[in-house]
Amino acid sequence: MDGIHGRALVRRAIAEHRRIVLGLGAAIVVNALVYAFVVYPLSQRVANVTERERTAERTLAEAKTEHDQASGTLTGKSRAATELGTFYKDVLPQDLAGARRLTYLRLARLARESGLDYERATYAPVVETGSTLTRLHIQLVLSGTYPDMRDFIYQLETAPEFVVIDNVHLAEGADESGSLVVTLDLSTYFRNTTP
Repeated sequence: MDGIHGRALVRRAIAEHRRIVLGLGAAIVVNALVYAFVVYPLSQRVANVTERERTAERTLAEAKTEHDQASGTLTGKSRAATELGTFYKDVLPQDLAGARRLTYLRLARLARESGLDYERATYAPVVETGSTLTRLHIQLVLSGTYPDMRDFIYQLETAPEFVVIDNVHLAEGADESGSLVVTLDLSTYFRNTTP
């Protein structure tokens, strides 16, 4: 009975306030149309703009990272070129005579300081095709005890002069003192003077 009574009451209220109910209904329809044709499309545009902004920020961050990497590579390349120029100018001998002077006196002195006998040394420049450097191949023969030879090699490797040990050949000496003979193949480099 309450359900029937409630419906009758609603009908009566609508009949008495028809203008207000029609106005409210029209307002609801207008609001729905404004939402469907204005508010919803604008909210989608705002969402698209926000997504594009996020994409642009990610792209900008990636571009900054790539730029920093490229700048680092360029800086590293520039620094490497500077260090290579310094190496050519200050570390490597300038010519064959400089390479011989650098190694001949230094090797003889190191052998003497290490307690080794300086037997002989041969020097031969080797021109590498396609290279701006010439290699000075040095074959050095020394005799003495094993600890003295180890000391000599250590001193040679830690010396400021640029000398590379290519090969070490160790043999027993001919005399009965127990000395050893070491043959060292060494290299140093200098800039080619001819183009």
